[in-house]
Amino acid sequence: MTAVAEETQTPLDLAGCVGMAALSTAAGGRAVVNVRGSWIEPVNLYVLVAMPPGSRKSSVFREMTAPLRQAEKTLLDRIGPQITEAEVTRRLAVETAEKAARTASAARGEAATEAIAEAQSTALAVEGIRVPVKPRLVADDITPETAASLLAEQGGRLAVLSAEGGIFATLAGRYSGTPNLDLFLKGHAGDTLIVDRRGRTEQVDSAALTLGLAVQPEIVADIAGMPGFRGKGLLGRILYSLPTSNIGYRRIDPDPVPAEVAERYQHNLQKLVIGMHEWDDPARLLLSPEAAEVFAEQRRRTEPRLRPDSGDLGHIADWAGKFDGAVARMAGLIHLATHVDDGWRRPISADTMTAAVELGAYFTAHALATFDAMGADPDMEGARTVHAWLQRTRPERFTVREAFTALPRSRFRKVGELEPALEVLDQLGWIRRQPEPPRTGPGRRPSPIYAVHPLITTRASHR
Repeated sequence: MTAVAEETQTPLDLAGCVGMAALSTAAGGRAVVNVRGSWIEPVNLYVLVAMPPGSRKSSVFREMTAPLRQAEKTLLDRIGPQITEAEVTRRLAVETAEKAARTASAARGEAATEAIAEAQSTALAVEGIRVPVKPRLVADDITPETAASLLAEQGGRLAVLSAEGGIFATLAGRYSGTPNLDLFLKGHAGDTLIVDRRGRTEQVDSAALTLGLAVQPEIVADIAGMPGFRGKGLLGRILYSLPTSNIGYRRIDPDPVPAEVAERYQHNLQKLVIGMHEWDDPARLLLSPEAAEVFAEQRRRTEPRLRPDSGDLGHIADWAGKFDGAVARMAGLIHLATHVDDGWRRPISADTMTAAVELGAYFTAHALATFDAMGADPDMEGARTVHAWLQRTRPERFTVREAFTALPRSRFRKVGELEPALEVLDQLGWIRRQPEPPRTGPGRRPSPIYAVHPLITTRASHR
């Protein structure tokens, strides 16, 4: 992950989060963490990274998920001959059954009884032939209905991985007009999912869905307003990451990923995927006594933070209530990545649990920032951006056009988007709009002028 972040000149957060989603794809539905007693946590995760355009999200996604695509191809190559054989066998059986049915239909007298029995027997033989499904690990741009069918077809396991955030608009009802969150709620919790197909109904006892997305920051604000996303609990199931952009500070000639590092990552991830792919009965990962104590201490710290009156996580209890479970899930994934060959035979160590707790602290800090951004006033956020620019440049006066030209286009795409932020600063007294000079002839109206409060220049000059 560090090597990919170096080569692509992206924050380590991005490769790390996509790497966790890749591990979740490999192990989701194949392993669970037996935390204590009847408390079982599946190891599939929902991870979202928000970064601005031009951050090379797609490059990192390709690098970190390439072994999944190769593993999918390997699995298909292995089962391809079985699929072909079963399809031929079924086709011949169907022809035999149809011939027997025609014979039975035409038979009379005593011969009819025997012909009907033969027709029934051949029809049952057709039903008994199962054509193996083509292995599918990852989906991208997919509707909830199609994802549910695909997940059922794949034994209850699927990953939705994308360097875009279009899946949220689809969930919100872009095509159907009605939000459909059922799969993404049950697929995280490991609940039973019933899929109605044409002609039959399929039941998945423990659905295991992985979600790994890299989106633009405005998507984070958008999803907060999508119907049911928070109220039904979807937003509380996601691990958020808001890395600081390094655009403008990237090295031009970074070191490439060392060949041996790339090969080891590809080999280990593919081995984990292929080795666990056929597991229908998930492996139960146990905690060592030392790991159990580390986790218990983590829970002791978390609980008072959830208090609605005094806890710093009380206002995001929908997320924080699942936080300790997410730590256990991450511990399971780190454990399996560390012991690719026999992780299911070993207990999770204290060091692994400590690493998961540290990751949990990272995601907690980012969840607080994310939910603050979701509830933030966009005009006030824009005003902060303008205020920071004024502190850096310290102009006594400026025109709206000068501000628009200097400020990042990712924040203000049109002059009209800048004006509400200026109005907020004007109301707060930091700037004051100057009277417009009288027009002396035809032409474009001059850009409005603002005077800047002297305190901005004074504070900046005394730093």
